[in-house]
Amino acid sequence: MRICDDQGCSDRPKNQQTFDTSSNASNVDQDARINALKQKAEHDPRAAYDLGLRYFRGDGTRQDSYQALVWMRKAAEGGDLQAQKALGSFYLFGLEEMGADPREAEKWLLMAAGRGDQESKTLLAQARAAKQSDEDYYRWQTEWRPVYYGYWNAGYAYHGYWRERAWYGY
Repeated sequence: MRICDDQGCSDRPKNQQTFDTSSNASNVDQDARINALKQKAEHDPRAAYDLGLRYFRGDGTRQDSYQALVWMRKAAEGGDLQAQKALGSFYLFGLEEMGADPREAEKWLLMAAGRGDQESKTLLAQARAAKQSDEDYYRWQTEWRPVYYGYWNAGYAYHGYWRERAWYGY
């Protein structure tokens, strides 16, 4: 069962019970640490990367793919190499309910590869292949699909035909 609240979403078994964690001192400490990291992440791309990674892993906070993407993007826009590579991977392979976006993946991996990261160069080749595959599919949908279905709509004759009250030709 997928449970979502203001802190994110998580998958839980149906037979699991929840309890109020607000009285738990260790959770208060974790919340304080995450809040302090959020404040730092507003101005420091490395802290934004760490926060995005924590949201991605669910380390010290609830696992939340949306928040992971938000903070990773902030870090990548701030110039953090690891965040650019991570963001490229998120877009290349998809993240939770978000599907893959090879064009966006190529954009971020190109930045990281341009800075000399070897893993990003490998992932960039995959992103370009996936992008080409998407373009081929789009071309099929826009150019060739109408031609193909046009043959089936007009180019092929029926085996049988209706005359008066019965089918003939079968």
